[in-house]
Amino acid sequence: MYIILWAYQVNPDKQAEFEKIYSPTGAWAELLNEGAGYLGTELIHSTEHPEQYLTIDRWVSVETYESFLSQWKDAYEKLDAYCEELTEHENCIGRYLSVYS
Repeated sequence: MYIILWAYQVNPDKQAEFEKIYSPTGAWAELLNEGAGYLGTELIHSTEHPEQYLTIDRWVSVETYESFLSQWKDAYEKLDAYCEELTEHENCIGRYLSVYS
């Protein structure tokens, strides 16, 4: 399994919209689901810092993720641009392969 972790510092007045768009059934998940090999997204929220969130995107493999990106690049960039106003900062923590998949 291929896993991508993202960290977000969300604008306090945009948290509800952020949670809706980044939820496991939100706009991002809907777009990612267009790609073969997408396994789902988990949205988690800091208990110590309310504006901090993580997303965990799961894919069957690096290849399925890269195939999705090449096929859906325009839609990905459009949604990403729209979501920029929701956050003060976003950072890709890293890309990982599951040890026991």
